[in-house]
Amino acid sequence: MNLDFSTYRSGDYYDELIDVEGVPRPWARTLVEHLSSLDGAELNRRRAAVDAAIITMGITFTVYSDGSNIDRAWPLDIIPRIMPKEEWRHIEAGLKQRLTALNLFISDLYNAQSIIKDGVFPAEIIAGSKNFRPQCVGHMPRFGVWAHICGTDLVRDRDGTVYVLEDNLRVPSGVSYMLENRMLMKRVFPELFKLCDILPVDDYTTRLFDTLAALSPRPGERPVIAVLTPGIYNSAYFEHSYLAQQMGAVLVEGPDLMVAADDCVYMKTIDGLRRIDVIYRRVDDDFLDPETFRADSALGVRGLLRAWRRGNVGIANAPGAGVADDKVVYTFVPKIIRYYLGEDPIIPNVPSYLCIDADDRSFVLANLDRLVVKPANESGGYGMLIGPRASAAERAEYRQRIQADPRNYMAQPMLMLSTAPTLAGDGVGPRHLDLRPFVLQSDSLYVTTGGLTRVAMREGSLVVNSSQGGGSKDTWIVEAQ
Repeated sequence: MNLDFSTYRSGDYYDELIDVEGVPRPWARTLVEHLSSLDGAELNRRRAAVDAAIITMGITFTVYSDGSNIDRAWPLDIIPRIMPKEEWRHIEAGLKQRLTALNLFISDLYNAQSIIKDGVFPAEIIAGSKNFRPQCVGHMPRFGVWAHICGTDLVRDRDGTVYVLEDNLRVPSGVSYMLENRMLMKRVFPELFKLCDILPVDDYTTRLFDTLAALSPRPGERPVIAVLTPGIYNSAYFEHSYLAQQMGAVLVEGPDLMVAADDCVYMKTIDGLRRIDVIYRRVDDDFLDPETFRADSALGVRGLLRAWRRGNVGIANAPGAGVADDKVVYTFVPKIIRYYLGEDPIIPNVPSYLCIDADDRSFVLANLDRLVVKPANESGGYGMLIGPRASAAERAEYRQRIQADPRNYMAQPMLMLSTAPTLAGDGVGPRHLDLRPFVLQSDSLYVTTGGLTRVAMREGSLVVNSSQGGGSKDTWIVEAQ
């Protein structure tokens, strides 16, 4: 297998590495030239080395299929995705702007609700929100920040425009795979890291620790931080254990913790109780506290919300932050940015249609064969209708769903997602991709340098989620050459 880029073409799609003439983009030239110089045996050796390392290191994700939990090795394509630093700085500014506005929005919803009173945001959307938590009304967490860790999904359309596809503000996952992808690529292609000026990502776990430590109710002392996981059967358990280990935090499950009579959170140890200052929770709100939310939850900690409201423990992301993690709320983010910051959005939204609006709903129902329709609170690509690729029966079923519950659906035109060269069989072919950078906010703001590039490994597929056959690439932010 030799990588011959001379005949590579991505058709009607914008390609991240190769332009329409088949010429490597300036920031990808060194990479393409180097990969083209390697013979087939060497490429196969390096690809096998990556696959073996992933298995040896236990880098896995879980797919839920037919009631079974299937652990699979993390799929990494060895051809990285590259972006120039100048473009990335623009995107970075847009991500900081977006999370700042979203945190102001969440704080407002749980307190004054000025944005609703001023007629900028419809009250009925909050009334129908599954993630609005009345138990959080009147509370203001430290720094006024509710969503401390955000994974924002970005896509590029045919004309090269980068759009925000969605915001993930509840328990965003994937950052550990971004870090492991970089480590593996350094191991397998050390010479490329000498040839290319690649910005590092290694400081993420330090930044995450600092973000969480700032939430401690005991400033001045080294905080005790716990990563709260649902357990080994969760699809992101590898990430939970990885981040805990990298930060020097303790990895706990609900039964490991308790809220005592002083409304503080303690971890049970063989030496007695140890106070926990900050919880990085990877458990959904519904299961976080059986005293407040689902009484049948065995994953959470009874009394946790009470301890948080009294300022005795920091929680990231805060309970209730998911109110802005809603694909219907997403359509209002440009207005939210203008309302709270008085600025135009730096990164645009994908044009969207709200099914709760009668005119938009009529348009969506008349054009189901041309649109992508999404439920408000699903993730992982589940429950989505890709109209141009759906059958008549599937579109008819979706029509009924929209008519029965219009608040739960929004629609967008089907974007021509950008591609990048990806190993496919014995050669290289274009595969569609997106990008999930991670943004941290507490007493300061931080954006990862790049993020997790997810790739639809099946030819022609637009679904990049690993749970549905997707893979990943290392993301390089480089100085333009």
